[in-house]
Amino acid sequence: MKMSRISPQSLYILDDDQHYATLLEQMAEKCGWQVISEQSALRFLEFDLPSSMVLVLDLVMPELDGIEVIRELIKRRINLTLILISGVDKRTLHSAQLLAQAYSINVTACFSKPVRLKEFCEILNTIREVQVSSKGAEEDPVFSKEDLKVGIEKQQFTIYYQPQICLKTNMLIGVEALVRWHHPKHGLVHPGYFISMAEKEGLISLLTNQVVSMVAQDNAMLNTIFGKDIMISINISANDIISLSLPDQLNHLLSEYSIDPKNITFEITESAVMTNLVSFLDVLNRLSLKGFSLSIDDFGTGFSSLSLLYQAPFSELKIDQSFVGRMLHDAEAMIIVEVCILLAKKMGMKIVAEGIEDEKTLSALKSLGCDVGQGYFIGKPMPIKDIDIWKNQRSTDL
Repeated sequence: MKMSRISPQSLYILDDDQHYATLLEQMAEKCGWQVISEQSALRFLEFDLPSSMVLVLDLVMPELDGIEVIRELIKRRINLTLILISGVDKRTLHSAQLLAQAYSINVTACFSKPVRLKEFCEILNTIREVQVSSKGAEEDPVFSKEDLKVGIEKQQFTIYYQPQICLKTNMLIGVEALVRWHHPKHGLVHPGYFISMAEKEGLISLLTNQVVSMVAQDNAMLNTIFGKDIMISINISANDIISLSLPDQLNHLLSEYSIDPKNITFEITESAVMTNLVSFLDVLNRLSLKGFSLSIDDFGTGFSSLSLLYQAPFSELKIDQSFVGRMLHDAEAMIIVEVCILLAKKMGMKIVAEGIEDEKTLSALKSLGCDVGQGYFIGKPMPIKDIDIWKNQRSTDL
């Protein structure tokens, strides 16, 4: 028997422990939620579920476990906001959270039983606030190959720069160049909406050339603002990094502006290597021979990190923000950050932490011996015209 469709603002509770499910239901109703509670995973999946839902899910159940339930909801393309609860050990609960997030599920909290009811209510209130604030929000823009091609041809792209500071001296030592699209209809568009399409449609090399050219043109102004030569980091696409002509192409673009290669760092993600290791190593070695620095970006998120450090001439290791952002409240993330820093130091590499969002995280990284910090707490990505304002404001704050 199917249950009638319920509003997406309702709260679903799936827990085979009826006593516990009733307790959570009562607390949720006190917080103003309409609650649908079920003890059987099989019956729950027979419901006429909405396309968007908030679900409190127990991981351990007799018919289907929580992972199987998540998998089935993903198949149905349900936009899921998830609260995980379980009596299993914390590492398993943590791993289940990461799995759900890998499915692009919004996991707002993980609770070990017994759940602290005050925290449970606080999470429900937070979810409701987010739902209210997101009503009426515009849908994400979708672009065609022709849109992107026109954008490149009309030079609608621009560079935003995010500061990087030395954690020992608190002084700026570099910036990361981040591409943005000034779209005539959608305004400022972030790279997550167009980079993968540029790669898929064979336009990424054109975009890379444009990005490097814009950075080269901005280089003199950046050095003037800070009164010294600073390091500029530029992201290189997975599609570009296996092009054997890339080293000469980049060297030519930058030499036109008399830019010393030692002041340029090219950031390459681990995933870029998986397609063609031989070409990858060929390109990286030639870039290194030309004097450019090489950074392995998003370190720890791939499957061959140590092998890459052994084989490729990286001079910098960049800890992924997913670890940095969680390190203060996630023991496993803290361990990974500590190991990354130790590993980089043993290999004589510079270590950069991205995603620093608060002073406590910055202080922790400093105490661990991290070299360079980057994140919104230090400075958000900004157009070059705003960097002088940021510099002066920072001088006032110090």
